[in-house]
Amino acid sequence: MVKMAAEGDVDLDLEADENCTGKPTEKPRKHDSGAADLERVTDYAEEKEISSSDLETAMSVIGDRRSREQKAKQEREKELAKVTIKKEDVELIMGEMEIPRGVAERSLREHMGNVVEALIALTN
Repeated sequence: MVKMAAEGDVDLDLEADENCTGKPTEKPRKHDSGAADLERVTDYAEEKEISSSDLETAMSVIGDRRSREQKAKQEREKELAKVTIKKEDVELIMGEMEIPRGVAERSLREHMGNVVEALIALTN
């Protein structure tokens, strides 16, 4: 009679042949320590406390900058409102570019009423 080995027996025999010392085989390590790799990859930044006076100073600087920008914008709008534009020029730009009246007027005012420059700016 020929005795047939079961699958489990074959696997056990193969493992016994490969490892004669009785110690488990070690797999090659790709990474020694996950924490060490993470430390090298990530940036490290210490948390610092921000004093309330520094925060107040920063907020005041930001507020001052915003108010200056808003004031400059209002002055620019006043200057643009002073520019005289022709109704025919606005209608020409509206018809040619198929844009709303406000956009056409704004473009004309920004280019001091020059239709050609306004059209060039709108096409670019």
